[in-house]
Amino acid sequence: MNANSSVDAHAAVTAPGRVVLLTTSHRVAPGLLSWPAWQALRAADRVLCADGAHPQLPYLRDAGIAVEETSPTAEELVAVCAGGRTAVVVATGEGEPALTDGLARLAGSGRVSMPELELLPASYDLPGARLLDLVQVMDRIRDECPWSSQQTHQGLAKYAMEEAYELVEAIEDGDRDELREELGDVLLQVVFHACIAEEDEESPFSVDDVAGTIVAKLVHRHPHVFGDATATTPEEVKEHWLRTKAVEKRRASVTDGVPLHQPSLALAAKLTARARTAGLDVPLPAVEGVGYELLALAARAESEGVDPEAALRAAARAYRDAIRVTEGTLDGPSSSPPASPSSSSPPSSSSPPSPSSPSSPAPSPAQAPSSGERA
Repeated sequence: MNANSSVDAHAAVTAPGRVVLLTTSHRVAPGLLSWPAWQALRAADRVLCADGAHPQLPYLRDAGIAVEETSPTAEELVAVCAGGRTAVVVATGEGEPALTDGLARLAGSGRVSMPELELLPASYDLPGARLLDLVQVMDRIRDECPWSSQQTHQGLAKYAMEEAYELVEAIEDGDRDELREELGDVLLQVVFHACIAEEDEESPFSVDDVAGTIVAKLVHRHPHVFGDATATTPEEVKEHWLRTKAVEKRRASVTDGVPLHQPSLALAAKLTARARTAGLDVPLPAVEGVGYELLALAARAESEGVDPEAALRAAARAYRDAIRVTEGTLDGPSSSPPASPSSSSPPSSSSPPSPSSPSSPAPSPAQAPSSGERA
């Protein structure tokens, strides 16, 4: 053996080797790993996993990968890699914090020749993957929580209204943190109701059925996006929307599909909008009383492109601030009081309703076109 060969052999023996921490997502089907992950697994000298029930293990073994069920300490793992060997650690759901902390301490001590460390994501979450977590959490809560397990659609209805109002308030306040939280609360209502619906003996459906229904509706009502139709303006989009909706619903009256439980001003505005859009000349009832005066005001607001609910809510907020000023609980008028929607806002018939919001309890000015509409 010449001198160069001896040096190479000594270097190979003393090389610190390599540790690959392989992470996977439980939201992706087991066995669906990236190509670099498969390459690392096949090239490794040893593949280790602390969790014998890890969902990836059966698929790795089916692929001919020998996996050792063991939980090495940091020192033991460094020893495994001595001599230039590569060890792949298939991380558990918690991410092996004890092992990585131990490796960090060893590296910081300066007393050990550390192997090369690599974090290799073997599978990735797709957008929306956390929704699977929500479904799983809600399923468990439904099974194990004494309160949640007894809830019904009827009992939860009030919470859907409450959460929708809180979402609108977060939107109008411009509070991004509150907006994120309230969107989650509204989403919870959808998943909770779908969870309950699965238990119905006569007509069960799941959250997947709910999602499938809205996906089919969106695709069908957007032929200019998913089909051969053409639409270059909001008006043309609305024409597509109304035409496909009319074919789907085949309603006998223009008032069909208008939810009567929505806030009264929104209901009045929606009815007048339906009549106007259909070309029906229906005079308002010539009856005295506050209710009929409010009906006339709502009709006027709708004709001017103003959301009466949002306009009254803005005025009420201004009055609330005036009360607080009088009480001395507010230093002065709000620096930027919510403005009443003006006639520059598009009229309620100028754009299609939001298909994902069957009923808008308290629409903000920007939501005015979709208030009180059933998709």
